[in-house]
Amino acid sequence: MSKLDTDLRGYLQQNHNKLTWKERIKIIYDVAEAVSRIHKEKAIHRDLHSGNILYCQCNDRWFISDLGFCGPANKPLECIYGNLLYIAPEVVAGKEYTFASDIYSIAMLMWEISSGQPPFVNYENNYNLAMDIVNGMRPKAISGIPLKYKELMEQCWDADPIKRPDITMINNKIRVINKLFYQNTPDNNISIFRKFLNNLIKTNNLDKLNNLDVISCYYASSKLSISKIYQFDNLPEPRNATEGNSKTLSKVFQKFHIGSRDNNQNNYKRETIKQKVKKQDIDGI
Repeated sequence: MSKLDTDLRGYLQQNHNKLTWKERIKIIYDVAEAVSRIHKEKAIHRDLHSGNILYCQCNDRWFISDLGFCGPANKPLECIYGNLLYIAPEVVAGKEYTFASDIYSIAMLMWEISSGQPPFVNYENNYNLAMDIVNGMRPKAISGIPLKYKELMEQCWDADPIKRPDITMINNKIRVINKLFYQNTPDNNISIFRKFLNNLIKTNNLDKLNNLDVISCYYASSKLSISKIYQFDNLPEPRNATEGNSKTLSKVFQKFHIGSRDNNQNNYKRETIKQKVKKQDIDGI
């Protein structure tokens, strides 16, 4: 049996800064394929999160583990179980797990793959997070994310499970995204960009800074990074954020976002790198 080298959470913590979008899309492609095999068996995983997505280096593929709560759709659980950061809002509100619940979890994984950190990393109160999720709060898409990737991610985390695409549609769309990205992003451009970015990081002495970001992200998310049983009372029906409350939720998210921990010096260094990258006019990230 092949040895599985690491989980997705640890992999992103170690490699986020050097991953290309080709590589990120490959990860979610493998995850969606694995979920597809589960759904074809008329089963629901019920506990998808980055801690049970495992990487096998020998064949460069990602696999889903922890099938303890995976089972037929017609055999519902009698409790809310999972990792709150990835649980669909309708399940948080007390409804049964469905195939669409797994799709919501895929959306959270898509965001984590794009950002390099779990969603909602600095929340410490389960009830507050649960209330915000059912009221439509979602992580803010990072800058530079491919448009089609972003659109698919947002479709998958819709508050209405009926409006989420099924796993077959997701696989088809990811194939299209993957194909377009391979056509429009030459390997030599990515290689050039990697060398350029690495030089910038060394020049600006950012190695220690990036390590500190990873450490702070890991410890901040540790309280909410495990699967367990939840019970939430008096939650409203899940909804998407409207234009009015999305501004309020955006302020809440900014308050808890890991970036708020950076001091002025670190922010200045990051902004310097952004400006230098823009001047290079390099595509493919």
